[in-house]
Amino acid sequence: MKKYLFQSLIILIAASFTGPQKLAAQSVPGDSILSMFVKDWERARAYTDEYLATMPSDKYSFKAHDSIRSFGQQMLHLAQTNMFLINLATDEKPTFGGRDLEKTISAQSADSVKYYVDKSYDFAINSLKKANPSTLWEMKSFNMGRVLNETRMAWIMKAFEHQTHHRGQTTIYLRVAGLKPPQEKLF
Repeated sequence: MKKYLFQSLIILIAASFTGPQKLAAQSVPGDSILSMFVKDWERARAYTDEYLATMPSDKYSFKAHDSIRSFGQQMLHLAQTNMFLINLATDEKPTFGGRDLEKTISAQSADSVKYYVDKSYDFAINSLKKANPSTLWEMKSFNMGRVLNETRMAWIMKAFEHQTHHRGQTTIYLRVAGLKPPQEKLF
């Protein structure tokens, strides 16, 4: 079901660019698609920075429930996965990686979390600016216990969906902590 919804979303996005012309995903210029992604990633970075600024520095270890990640860990997970998925999509070398940041105590201070989150968005934005539009429909594989085959464009979209999901989860953290989340930024 999720795959069909994702495919429908791709068709709708392509249709919005092609107008009354014959619908074909390849008819949308790759550089237009990349420009759209860059704009959305820049907006997402600003929006996420507002979330980071809303949570007081001494509350980054706050958990809405004992069995889940802290606010800081959610944001570190977001950052590390931004790097990972955008690397899959673009082949750009991540600016950080390796250790599991959300389990690294020294990475969980407010300043460190903001550093890693901002670096991950900078990486995504700069990687997309340098990406070759003609490669968006190339297949890329990743073995996660099972081999996942997706186009580079699909990996970009999955990266964007992932960061949106985890930022959205932190809305509850802010509300439970008695704070008002930032106003939604669709544009």
